[in-house]
Amino acid sequence: MRRSRLAVAFYLLLVFLSGAVVGALGYRYYARTRGPAARPRPNPEEYRRRYMEEMRSRLKLNDEQARQIDAILDEMRERYKAQMHSMQQEQSARIRAVLDPAQQREYEKMRREREERRKWAHTGAPPR
Repeated sequence: MRRSRLAVAFYLLLVFLSGAVVGALGYRYYARTRGPAARPRPNPEEYRRRYMEEMRSRLKLNDEQARQIDAILDEMRERYKAQMHSMQQEQSARIRAVLDPAQQREYEKMRREREERRKWAHTGAPPR
């Protein structure tokens, strides 16, 4: 009887250890296959800095060219923001047109909450 208890304990330990090994290998495989999505995206300023560094080094830009390209990027960013804002306003107006008055009030509340969360994410300040 003593031998069987020892065997049961050994088999339980073996099952536990094999589960731990399979889990560790599975996690490692999963983390590796997630690819670029696993890396955090650089913020827009960091992305732009890297982009300009690559442009300067690969294209051998002089200072005047770099300044002009920087101005182009600034202008395009502003145009993009304006266009996105216009599209968002249009989307909201079209959604409001579909809703009844009670739903419109709740929709506006949802939009304000979403805006607070967005500000919090960018500034780090908690919502009110």
